[in-house]
Amino acid sequence: MPEFPQLTADEAAATIQNGQTIGFSGFTAAGSVKAVPLAIAARARAFHQRDEPFQINVITGASTGPSLDGALARENAIHWRTPYQSDPDLRKSINDGHTMFFDMHLSQLPAQIRQGVLGPIDVAIVEAADVAKDGSVVLTTSVGATPTFLDHAKRVIIELNRYHPPELRGIHDIYQPAAPPFTQPIPLLTASDRIGSEVVRVDPRKIIGIVETNLPNESKTFTPASDITGRIGAHVADFLAAEMRRGLIPRDFLPLQSGVGNTANSVLAALGGHPAIPAFTLYSEVLQDAVIELIDQEQCRFASATSLTLSQPLLQQVYRNLDHYRSRFVLRPQEITNHPEIIRRLGIIAVNTAIEVDVFGNVNSTHVLGQKLMNGIGGSGDFTRNAYLSIFVCPSTAKDSCITTIVPACSHMDHSEHSVHVVVTEHGVADLRGKDPRQRAEAIIRHCADPQYREALWEYFHLTRSGHLPQSLEYSYSFHKSFLESGDMRHVHYPRQSP
Repeated sequence: MPEFPQLTADEAAATIQNGQTIGFSGFTAAGSVKAVPLAIAARARAFHQRDEPFQINVITGASTGPSLDGALARENAIHWRTPYQSDPDLRKSINDGHTMFFDMHLSQLPAQIRQGVLGPIDVAIVEAADVAKDGSVVLTTSVGATPTFLDHAKRVIIELNRYHPPELRGIHDIYQPAAPPFTQPIPLLTASDRIGSEVVRVDPRKIIGIVETNLPNESKTFTPASDITGRIGAHVADFLAAEMRRGLIPRDFLPLQSGVGNTANSVLAALGGHPAIPAFTLYSEVLQDAVIELIDQEQCRFASATSLTLSQPLLQQVYRNLDHYRSRFVLRPQEITNHPEIIRRLGIIAVNTAIEVDVFGNVNSTHVLGQKLMNGIGGSGDFTRNAYLSIFVCPSTAKDSCITTIVPACSHMDHSEHSVHVVVTEHGVADLRGKDPRQRAEAIIRHCADPQYREALWEYFHLTRSGHLPQSLEYSYSFHKSFLESGDMRHVHYPRQSP
């Protein structure tokens, strides 16, 4: 056992003060601390019961588990939060105006911490599988921004989680670039290269205590694949196979990035099962169950990510066979997995999910009806703007077809038409490359919109006959207004055009 003070979660939480900025480990629920944030939430509740202020500023790699974001949000214990979240309680607090949230490209977070943009990190609270006397830390199932938190925090608290074996040493590849003007080229030439250390090294004098736990990851169970997501996956796989036949994708394929969720899993499954697509490598943020299954089927040659976000049964399978998987995947810091230069140089095929897409190819991936935050931009912008081929996928409708995801104008824009190459729904594929705005609109309406909405979308398209971008300022949000007024976008109507 390392010679550091042993603390209970309550004792560790007692060192956290109102107004401090805390860097928590975690990228999804994987690698997210659990015991100490629950104790901090209880501390906040006690302060608030005495009518005393207690809120902290929360920085993580991305989203976390309910014991962190959820518990703190329910106690109104978060003043501001960045760069990404997915917890329903925290989402409500943000949308109700109780918690400030600023969205950020995930690749930029570590650099902004180094620059001091977010202020000093008072405490880093991180989950580890092992800690040595010299401050060498073996992380658990994610890396995220944890190395940066450990470097820049004034003090460090370690949750030593016995659920995760110390033998995890070797699945991490910790590399951190120097700050400008001393930044060197990142020497990552293939997805399987290892360029850093197996451990994160922290000044042991900063470690104020170890909190021992034995807690599983709070990983979500994704909705099973449906007929709709299966058709989306099949369209993506068929499109990429056709690109190979055209010679636009090399015969041995290119590294793939995939978002998180059931649609992403369906895309991966379709690619793995397509006879024309060879075994490929993954260069992405999150390794989900589908990736491990593809590795086992030898359809995925190697996977590089920053988070191992698996169901408990599959995670235990990995732990029982660590020697087998150690040579088949690696976990890196998020500023490496999401680094624009690496994404561009490796030629990543990026597949991400949209909330809505407008007929000209702009994508909203963060806000419902332009107002309510869903999760955040995450890493989709890092990959979209720099990918060899950028694909956005989504079902064509939502809420029992009362909402169309193909709209005249996005109510909020995260990815502009300049970065979006291909749009896919269950109805088909719209390849937007080399097309002007009118051609893009025609392709998206014809191939991606649900038949229930095509007529109204064509009517909108024909409202404006002049200009490079045939957009109507008067009617561009008519679908959204219809939903707010009647609960159904199908009720939209446009003035009839004279012949």
